[in-house]
Amino acid sequence: MAAAFAPVAVAAAAHVVPAATWLPRLRTVCCPRLAGLGRSDHVALTFDDGPDPASTPHFLDSLDRLAVRATFFVLGESAARHPDLTREIAARGHEIAVHGWVHTRPWLPDPARDLRETARAVRVVRDVTGAAPTWYRPPYGILTGGRWAAARRLGLRPVLWTAWGRDWTADATPASVRACVAADLRGGGTILLHDSDRAAAPGCWRAALGALPGLVAACRDAGWQTGPLGEHGTGPGRPRRRTTETRPPAHREAADRSALEST
Repeated sequence: MAAAFAPVAVAAAAHVVPAATWLPRLRTVCCPRLAGLGRSDHVALTFDDGPDPASTPHFLDSLDRLAVRATFFVLGESAARHPDLTREIAARGHEIAVHGWVHTRPWLPDPARDLRETARAVRVVRDVTGAAPTWYRPPYGILTGGRWAAARRLGLRPVLWTAWGRDWTADATPASVRACVAADLRGGGTILLHDSDRAAAPGCWRAALGALPGLVAACRDAGWQTGPLGEHGTGPGRPRRRTTETRPPAHREAADRSALEST
């Protein structure tokens, strides 16, 4: 009987053990790149669960006013449903990354499903934006063996976070989001926020939106630049360094918007 159940036990372990990286202390100590630890003078700003036409444009406008670029982990289904908004995120200078196809918990191991759905999301991002994504963050931050294998096969780099705002709850406020992020914020860290309430309490995205100016100001006061993961030093090769956090030149923004309107 033990021999009969051995393959099941092995499959279950392969599915569950990597998901232990959801524990913040474990991944920070054992898997710093997965945790999103980068160069000490930089903080990566990331958003999950979009694009959402009801909320994402507000974040794009706020980030423009703050002269900050970020990484948006999009759901493939939403990107396919809102291709113009997905293109606009990229046109405004932000990174588009993969958050899976739909926002589900992987209770049972199914590596074939994980590969199929992740590949589908990658294909949508590439087709809509014209660029292949680099980063992958699984829904709920649960990186199972199947999801990890799918990301590796598709050339994606998994990354989670070091600080989050708990901005998905019904009682979240800008002040609570700022306080929650501040508790774990440090140079080299990665912040997780949400630009959509698709998998959260209705309207909770407003708390994250209201917290943004204060979070960016806190980073600048500490001497940290704020930007996307591509400038964070967690990826392959040498990170792209920025000496200032300025918005794209006006002529380039105009060209980007013209190209967007013509699509």
